[in-house]
Amino acid sequence: MIDNATLLIAIAFSSAALMIALLISWLNAREDSYLMSWAAGMAFVVVALAVLGLRDGRYDTAIQIGAFSPLLSGMALIHLGSFQFATASQRRTPALLLWLAAMFSTNLTFVLGWSGPATALLNIWCAVFIALSGRYFWQARRESPLQMIVSVVLFGLTSLSFLACAIALVVEGNLVLSAPPNNWAERFNSIMAIIGLTGLGALGLTLNQSRVTRRHRDEAQTDAMTGLLNRRALFDRFSLGELPEQTAVLMFDIDHFKQINDQQGHGAGDAVIQHFGNIMQRGVRKNDVIARIGGEEFCAVLPKMSIEEARAIAERIREDFDQHPARLLAESFPATVSAGVAIAMAGETFSVVLNRADTALYKAKRQGRNRVAGSPARSVA
Repeated sequence: MIDNATLLIAIAFSSAALMIALLISWLNAREDSYLMSWAAGMAFVVVALAVLGLRDGRYDTAIQIGAFSPLLSGMALIHLGSFQFATASQRRTPALLLWLAAMFSTNLTFVLGWSGPATALLNIWCAVFIALSGRYFWQARRESPLQMIVSVVLFGLTSLSFLACAIALVVEGNLVLSAPPNNWAERFNSIMAIIGLTGLGALGLTLNQSRVTRRHRDEAQTDAMTGLLNRRALFDRFSLGELPEQTAVLMFDIDHFKQINDQQGHGAGDAVIQHFGNIMQRGVRKNDVIARIGGEEFCAVLPKMSIEEARAIAERIREDFDQHPARLLAESFPATVSAGVAIAMAGETFSVVLNRADTALYKAKRQGRNRVAGSPARSVA
């Protein structure tokens, strides 16, 4: 068997390499705070192993606290990073309270001179932090099922290895230790730490890269001002093949928008655009598709809709926008919108129905604006 000191050195090098990789990833995506939490956790693990490696045969209270306090801090930060990764929450209070409880209970037991129970308690706390990390990944498994489940397995085995160390110490029953524990459980824990750190590090970086890729794809398909789909995303979604029958396409255009920009300023124009985007979102159903396809032009695609229902929705959106003006600071900016509605018939593509809705929109403009016009259905030859 490989001796425990060699395993500790291997863990230290694995932790240092993973810390550097996580830190580089965080520098490229600073909004992903979980990467910094994980990197800081790895840094504390390296400090703990360095203290144990440089103890020169000592294993007194100072060495125990000096090595195991950073180890507990590292595990707590890994737990915090996993929570941030899985929940996208920046809440730190529960993790901080758990870390304080672990530090106080473990270090107090060391100070009292009961290094055996204190080391067992240390391993139990590490098992808890790692198990909770695995639980967060399990809750978020729908994001990337295979990678998440493999991560949960690695977290679980690593947590069990810490628990095995605690059980071995309890079975041995030593109140005072003159040297770090060196038994089968410690070797199992060291091996699992190497496998777990390497595997979880690789999986964490892979999952982060997948998120970055998805984020870039979403940004390329999202209108930055309103958060709606942009023109490219809308046409990517509906450009292929025929549009299902009874699908409504609604076109909206904010009336006299150029005058708003010229007379009130572009800040007012942006506020009007954002406000109408919000009104559209609350005016349609959850599964309907809405997009900003031009400066002041918006489109909604509503499946399984009659012309009467589609006109009623467009009218409700128009009325809401008319009666509730956009606001910027303490100033309001009244505006109106015109709309055109078309319903897909058999054999029609999205572009054909969109053109009919656009024709109906300009009909509403010609009729005086601030109104909804429908496009008559036409047969396809």
